[in-house]
Amino acid sequence: MSSRLENFINGAFVEATGSSDMDVVSPVSGERVAVSPISEAADVDAAFAAAREAFAAWKSVTPSERQRCLLALADKMEEHSDELVEAQHRNTGQPRRIIAEEEVAAGADQLRFFAGAARLLEGRGAAEYMGGHTSYVRREPLGVVAQITPWNFPLMMAIWKIGPALAAGNTIVLKPAESTPESTLVLARLAGEVFPAGVLNVVLGDGSTGKLLTEHPTPAMVAITGSVRAGQHVAASAAEGVKRTHLELGGKAPAVVFADADLAKAAEALITFGTFNAGQDCTAVTRVIVEDSIHDEFVDLLAAEARKVTTGHSDDAKNDFGPLNNVRHYETVCTKLKNIPAHATVVTGGAPSEDATGFFVEPTIITGVRQEDELVQEETFAPVLTVQRFSTEEEAIELSNGVEYALASSVWTTNHTRAMRFTRDLDFGCVWVNTHLLLVAEMPHGGFKSSGYGKDLSNYSVEEYTRVKHIMHALD
Repeated sequence: MSSRLENFINGAFVEATGSSDMDVVSPVSGERVAVSPISEAADVDAAFAAAREAFAAWKSVTPSERQRCLLALADKMEEHSDELVEAQHRNTGQPRRIIAEEEVAAGADQLRFFAGAARLLEGRGAAEYMGGHTSYVRREPLGVVAQITPWNFPLMMAIWKIGPALAAGNTIVLKPAESTPESTLVLARLAGEVFPAGVLNVVLGDGSTGKLLTEHPTPAMVAITGSVRAGQHVAASAAEGVKRTHLELGGKAPAVVFADADLAKAAEALITFGTFNAGQDCTAVTRVIVEDSIHDEFVDLLAAEARKVTTGHSDDAKNDFGPLNNVRHYETVCTKLKNIPAHATVVTGGAPSEDATGFFVEPTIITGVRQEDELVQEETFAPVLTVQRFSTEEEAIELSNGVEYALASSVWTTNHTRAMRFTRDLDFGCVWVNTHLLLVAEMPHGGFKSSGYGKDLSNYSVEEYTRVKHIMHALD
């Protein structure tokens, strides 16, 4: 029997006022696991009213108290790890061990980082920049913020959003993706046990609900992780109210492999980093750009590693990665795989997993693609890697940078000088050397170009949720 979900507003679960619902479907079985409301204007108004009222007191809470609350929430996440894992697995089909390690444990660690960051806001030192006057800077919370999270890492993306916003003293109305709301609701309940009522509110719904959030007059900022199209809509609607926006909008990450790299190690890593979470990761390896002299050898190594990867099992313990998240995305990916251009070659994979009942796709390697191909230019968000050749460093840079996305990239070489050149010339928000995909709370995450702007993680993300005020005192 599927459960009926509710919004979390002002510290309590409440029924949505609207009459429209949607099914939450397991991507493993295709069966309904919950019924979620499509929140309407009255629900959004109630959530923002609660956040406004809570902000009046929360903005003046000391950094040490905000730290205490964030640390308590991190503890509760670990205490309720099994509940969070099961809630998310129902909606995503991700292997439970991956959710436990990469989202619950990592999320708790990231909250603890933000707890410390709450006490480290910085500004210019007080000084007499004008004779007879002392100036200094205050960093203040923005106020109420609206946040929209995606379905690929529901819990982790919620942590990346609420952690810095709460550390800086803001209050929140958050909408999770329509297909993956349950782990966010568990997180909201746990937060309600340690934060004052109204500090964190969660409303459920679809794109129409998200539009209500971005167009609402209350939020001072709208933050979203999602597609380029979704980010464009958010930016356009937020512009009407002159709201700040924070946009993390996906990627098309290249991995440039030189002949002097450890090829066996690189091939194993790139398959791992390209198929992790079924490739549903904005930083996942999607384009392997290989020096011409080792192209065929390296493709063979990639194919051998890809064939070791397992997916498609109803028992997630047998899977290295799970299914694509929802039927619409699954059908889009399958259509792309059916329409691979004639000049390209599928080396391995290229189809749904055999005998799988859910939305599983085999790890796929495609060679012979051209720079203008859709598979190269557009985000596939699946366990699909394309391979291209290059002869010179200049060509490798041109191929790497020749897409609209600019979130993440990597270069694989043992030549230190070359690595330094590529970290400078690759036009991406993150460049890894002889690794990929790895993130830490202390370092910023965010891209350029169509990948959006603003930073998640690190102290930079906390600063995103603050405003700067100049104070000047006359000394006589």
